[in-house]
Amino acid sequence: MKHLTISQIGTIMTVAFMSICFQACAQHNSSSETKKELKNHTFEVQKTEQEWKEALDPMAYKVLREAGTERAFTGKYNDFKKEGVFVCNGCKTKLFSSETKYESGTGWPSFFKPINDENVLEVEDRSLGMVRTEVVCAKCGGHLGHVFEDGPKPTGLRYCLNSAALDFKEE
Repeated sequence: MKHLTISQIGTIMTVAFMSICFQACAQHNSSSETKKELKNHTFEVQKTEQEWKEALDPMAYKVLREAGTERAFTGKYNDFKKEGVFVCNGCKTKLFSSETKYESGTGWPSFFKPINDENVLEVEDRSLGMVRTEVVCAKCGGHLGHVFEDGPKPTGLRYCLNSAALDFKEE
């Protein structure tokens, strides 16, 4: 019988925890746009898919334009501690302040509120057999991550984002 290392046990526990969280999280109730409404939304930044591919590295393209997800604990902003502003990696719109970033233990950078509610759109996401709330850049339509109702006070929200969808501007 093969014994597992502490690292392997940690990985298994993290995957199990994330699976339970994704299944248990209900849709965030807000005045979110639905996917249908999002298709009718006009984004200020408009590029062809070829222009996006040329402007973004492969992981940023996968996340922002194809709604992909980077693996937990691999993104450059997960353990990032500098003070400043996190902007959309596609269009540089200001999204989240380092003042609202916190350690959620999920393996992705997490924030409890955006800088300005008008800079992000919340959209119903029914992928992977569950209902979640996707977070999208309001200026270019780039997929940022998801928002859950298990965050800290004062909002109780956890904006769980992909590092590849973000860039950072130090203050």
